[in-house]
Amino acid sequence: MSTSRIYILGGHQTDFSRNWVRENKTIFDLFSESVQSALDSSKLDPSDIEVGHVGNFVSASYTGQAHLGGFFGHVHPSLAYLPASSHEAACASGSMALLAAMADLESGRYDVACVVGIEMMKTKEPQIKGDPLAGAAWFGEEWAGSNTVWPCAFSDLIDEYQNTFGVGKDHLYAISEKNYTNAKQNPNAQSRFWDVNAESFSDNDELNPTIAGNIRRLDCGQITDGAATVLLANAEKAAEYAKQHGISLDSLPYIKGWGHINAPMRFAEKRRLAQGKEVLLPHVKALFEQTLKRAGLSSIEQISGLEVHDCFNITEYMILDHSGLYAPGEAWKAIENGETQIDGRLPINASGGLIGQGHPVGATGVRMLLDCAKQASDSYEGNQIKNVGDMMTFNLGGSTTTCASFIVGTA
Repeated sequence: MSTSRIYILGGHQTDFSRNWVRENKTIFDLFSESVQSALDSSKLDPSDIEVGHVGNFVSASYTGQAHLGGFFGHVHPSLAYLPASSHEAACASGSMALLAAMADLESGRYDVACVVGIEMMKTKEPQIKGDPLAGAAWFGEEWAGSNTVWPCAFSDLIDEYQNTFGVGKDHLYAISEKNYTNAKQNPNAQSRFWDVNAESFSDNDELNPTIAGNIRRLDCGQITDGAATVLLANAEKAAEYAKQHGISLDSLPYIKGWGHINAPMRFAEKRRLAQGKEVLLPHVKALFEQTLKRAGLSSIEQISGLEVHDCFNITEYMILDHSGLYAPGEAWKAIENGETQIDGRLPINASGGLIGQGHPVGATGVRMLLDCAKQASDSYEGNQIKNVGDMMTFNLGGSTTTCASFIVGTA
């Protein structure tokens, strides 16, 4: 297995509060702004990019536009003939684009890669009728007939936790409240100006109406337009970049470990495979273990903070529960003890996460990596974690069908 370092030279995240249709702009405008801004902030020339990768789930459904890798050539003349490809794995699409870019660099084919995660979801009406996100489950087989497939799916996950371990809604509401609070400090967060208060995180039907089953409005990540771009380089190119810009190579964040696991599509099959196991979803626990091992770490205690996939508050709870911080079923202890707060033992979603920051589906995995890279290099614009070391992402697609994780730090 390759041990070559992949460095993060820079990147850019668009403001997730923007509605691009209302600005009379297209998904190309979103793509172009993200790439150009990433180049500007990193002081890279477009001609330095040798390969492009795009993470996207449902652009064709929402906007009518697919084949997004073809946009690179319209961003700058130097990119006219750039080799590029697109990657789809539901909400983990961005992470798949990152893994593919890493493989390109590790193989020696290319030295610098541009990875764009993008989704434009605030369209007046999706080009394809119905729920464009429903296909991340087994279409027509799971939660069939529901207009809200994913609230139904993660309501079922709450039922699983209540039946197996017991989980209080107060703990889940505390996750949402934490993430909205963190988002207030994030200059790119969709909800940073939203008017929410303590009563919003409760069973108040006016302030927090039910969406489906156990799921209420502020339990959910929100529909979002947005893009995130990162520029990756192999060790040789990163050393050249550091010298050219008069900075230490050791100050540049790099990917120390990664993980990628897929599970069967049906949630019922995932639960069948877990029968007799101490955790609810063994493959989620395995992803933590393989990612830590690849980074040369033995415990989640060695991680300074997590950016995780809180498409619903129960999802963040589930990820925390499989992290190893506490015994299975006891994630509530970390919440009650304040350990996942910005000043806690293991800050989770200092950015606001998907709930507070927003969830442009194809962008999320790339945005997580970019936020962790900024945290690790002590340059985060929002809630900077103090005395930060290594940061970790946990991105998932579907009902944990595709799971991916990265550990990012500096030397």
